[in-house]
Amino acid sequence: METDQPATAKEAAPRRITLLPGDGIGPEITDACRGLITDVFPHWELTEAQIGWSQWCEHGNPVPQETWEILGRSDAALLAAITSKPAREAEKELAPHLRGTGLTYRSPILQLRQRLDLFANIRPVTLPGAAADFTIVRENTEGLYSHDYLLPPHDAPADSPHHHLWAEVAEDSTVARAVDKRGEVAVSLRVTTSFAWHRLARSAAKLALARQAANPDSEATPTVTVADKPNILRDSARVIRGAVEEVAEEYPQVTFDFANADAVAMQLVTDPARFDVIIAENLIGDILSDIGAGLIGGLGLAASANVGDNFAVFEPVHGSAPDIAGRGIANPAAFLLSAAMCAEHLGAPASELAPAAKLREAVYAATRTAPTPDLGGTATTSDFVAAVRAELGL
Repeated sequence: METDQPATAKEAAPRRITLLPGDGIGPEITDACRGLITDVFPHWELTEAQIGWSQWCEHGNPVPQETWEILGRSDAALLAAITSKPAREAEKELAPHLRGTGLTYRSPILQLRQRLDLFANIRPVTLPGAAADFTIVRENTEGLYSHDYLLPPHDAPADSPHHHLWAEVAEDSTVARAVDKRGEVAVSLRVTTSFAWHRLARSAAKLALARQAANPDSEATPTVTVADKPNILRDSARVIRGAVEEVAEEYPQVTFDFANADAVAMQLVTDPARFDVIIAENLIGDILSDIGAGLIGGLGLAASANVGDNFAVFEPVHGSAPDIAGRGIANPAAFLLSAAMCAEHLGAPASELAPAAKLREAVYAATRTAPTPDLGGTATTSDFVAAVRAELGL
């Protein structure tokens, strides 16, 4: 007999979620939260895969091929924490038989974003009772994070990797002095395309409209603020503005503003309530979102999503925190909030949405009843998870 009733969580089709514990505090947070996530979302099938610093040190690749294959069979992924170190340290920590073989360390999170085309990094900045309630959307696949090169010596053969970039910078005063003193020179390229900004602006507009729909009593106009440096980075900023203005014509119900990123940074501190959705290139968005985290209590409460058209990876904003790794005091709130974002992103069946909302409410409650040291309390990671369970009645 057919029915119009929505499927319950137990009746829902299984969701294949890849767990990426990573390193630092990642494995202990994953271990503490795995059972709770399974209880909240019983139709999720969790498969653990390797990623991170240990894989680089042992195998010369922080993202093994097996991990890519597991991700290819998944609906989404949850990443706990990743360690990244400068190139020289990365070379030193390789297994002895891998040193001097030409291997180059590439950030695993950047690999995920670029290979899976996760073009939008979405970072909500919200906490019950806080003045801040906005979302930052970073362009994930280009900008200053996409190309960063250490140039070969100026007198190296012209066919040396990246030697052609000398033609662009050789006359800069500091570069000329560095060459005279046999110093090092590196170049970062701010890649900016109208294609990337068309899709980013559309995602931001849809998010602004969704935020309005979730708050029907609000009289505020959905607004997207573009935070950039058009007074300095003129050509790339022109590409950004042109693309955003074209998208603005598609969404007349959304207001699009343009602002200098440094002014936005100040206003986030002095008047965060003025913002709705902020979009920015990779580096600028990274900095602004950490300011946002500071407004709600720190990185331990900041969740994020790396979203593409066909896949998404959810992760806490905090890093691997090696200074507290293994001590059992890491705050798991952002990881649990990222799991809630994952469920909401998957969206269907509707049975995922109510548990996600309840999980978020329980996490916020636990920040008051069982705060970890970063929140001014003494609770351990396990204590915090137990408090979330108690709030959920599990």
